[in-house]
Amino acid sequence: MKKLIRYLLALFVIFSLNFFIPRAMPGDPVTNLLGEDFVIDEASLAELKAELGLDRSLPVQYLLYWRDVFRLDLGHSYHYHDRVSRVIGARMPWTLLLVGVSILLGAALGTFLGALAGWGRGSLRSRSSTLFFLMVYSTPPFFLCLILLYVFAFKLGWFPLRGVYSTGTAGDILRHFLLPTLALTLYLASRYYLIMRGSVIQEKGKHYVLYARAKGLFGRGVLYRHVFKNASLPIVTLLALDFGFIFSGALFVEIVFSMNGLGTLIYDALLARDYPVLQGIFLVITVMVVAANGLADVIYPLIDPRVRRQA
Repeated sequence: MKKLIRYLLALFVIFSLNFFIPRAMPGDPVTNLLGEDFVIDEASLAELKAELGLDRSLPVQYLLYWRDVFRLDLGHSYHYHDRVSRVIGARMPWTLLLVGVSILLGAALGTFLGALAGWGRGSLRSRSSTLFFLMVYSTPPFFLCLILLYVFAFKLGWFPLRGVYSTGTAGDILRHFLLPTLALTLYLASRYYLIMRGSVIQEKGKHYVLYARAKGLFGRGVLYRHVFKNASLPIVTLLALDFGFIFSGALFVEIVFSMNGLGTLIYDALLARDYPVLQGIFLVITVMVVAANGLADVIYPLIDPRVRRQA
């Protein structure tokens, strides 16, 4: 019950911030919609604001916003002239394909290599892999994307320079997705690698590892049968958060590669001051993050019996 109250309170606060933060930005949605050079009389401007619901006071807009939330109505886009749910639904599959695959591959690769590096700390292989993933993690995602785009697309010509379209074949879509997926996978893998490496180093010095060796278990058998499970607990939290943010898209990745996902949708909605689109995307992200945290609370006791005993 305490966790449920905490999650409901978090949803209320974040939903409220989703309403107020876009409206705190400088600029006017009507001006962005019409253009700065467009001349319109005051009566027509007032009529347009009334049609968009911007003529009401901020408290009234806030109450109407909550009314639409309870109705599961995300509103109507100022810029795209369509329902927000339909706009998000059209962009969501591309983000799911990009970020979902990248999270799974990055988590598997980073966790496995991080565990081996932490267990064999001090070896040449461990130092080399740690140096590589530390360089990747320290590189801004957009710069990493630009490097891969310059080398593999511009210089070598192995991949297309931009975009992915729904009219192509499955092979064409796969070819467009390989390079951005590689960039995002490397960045995510570096996070999982560093966390798993540090967790294994911390766990390998505990008494149960010495006890496992005293029973006759040696080498990586101790790692796979005992250490890996305990060391993976921080990975569960990180994985849950990454899946929570899956619908936000890889903003920089999608912009660099000109992909029509939710990341570029957020960027375009910010430029256009399209409040309903921003609210709709942020609401989806909020629900995903809170749900992912709740799922992590369920998974934790299944992995670690100590959590069940404390409960």
